[in-house]
Amino acid sequence: MKHLRDIPLKNFCTYRIGGVARDLYFPESIDEMAEIVRLHRAQARPFWIHGGGANTLFPDGEIRLPIISTSEMTATSRDGGTVFAEAGKVMDAWVLENLREGLGGVECLSGIPGTLGGALFMNAGAYGQEISDCLHSVTVLTRDSRVVEIPKAECGFGYRRATALHDSVILAGTWILPLADTAALLARRKEILARRKEKQPLEFPSAGSVFKRPEGAYASELIDRAGLKGARVGGAQVSEKHAGFIVNVGDATCHDVLELVELCRRTVRERFGYELELEQCLCPLCPDHE
Repeated sequence: MKHLRDIPLKNFCTYRIGGVARDLYFPESIDEMAEIVRLHRAQARPFWIHGGGANTLFPDGEIRLPIISTSEMTATSRDGGTVFAEAGKVMDAWVLENLREGLGGVECLSGIPGTLGGALFMNAGAYGQEISDCLHSVTVLTRDSRVVEIPKAECGFGYRRATALHDSVILAGTWILPLADTAALLARRKEILARRKEKQPLEFPSAGSVFKRPEGAYASELIDRAGLKGARVGGAQVSEKHAGFIVNVGDATCHDVLELVELCRRTVRERFGYELELEQCLCPLCPDHE
């Protein structure tokens, strides 16, 4: 198992923001992940499970909390339409592999960054599909350090959530994907990627949509109507292309992003009465968690 020390975390998240991690671990298998987690739990040491960093905001400064990355846990297997993949597998690469095999049900997830573990943790989705749609089960490490397989029906999936998984470490997933025409699947992927490029600020570092969709409205529309498109704090800016994104336009800090998040929340609350809920994950050492 690789163990690095004093590593800048801005290199491990799509925001390109974050301080220096004192300890960063890279287990290469389910067994190694279970071993390192059990060790930290036995020592009563809190830790942070890290995937692709596509939905994560790390704090500034030194980060003493041990970071355990799933990025080396990328094993996959297929048996017909039954597909198994470990949590560290890059989601978009996994989607493309399935489409090339003529397996559908995930084509609209094309272009979503991050890993499958993070996608399952938040039930990632786009354009009418969610990662849980064709899911059969999730393999997790429970709070009492047992490796178990949880059926989809017991995972508590909802809009951008999987409530029953939040107390566990996600290790892998198993999906049953429907057979479909490969050419049609790849054409749909091309269309989805083009729409993403047209509508999203992919030219700047970000962590995707900042807020969940409030009931009866869209966060990006509310932020835009509040006159906040283009608003800036330090190096963080509400995207001028899509108001649902906060982008790093120049050496943004965690503090910059959080101030801008609060500005959006407060203004939308005062103007329209909606309470915006974060979709992104704040590392526990961020100010909101102190």
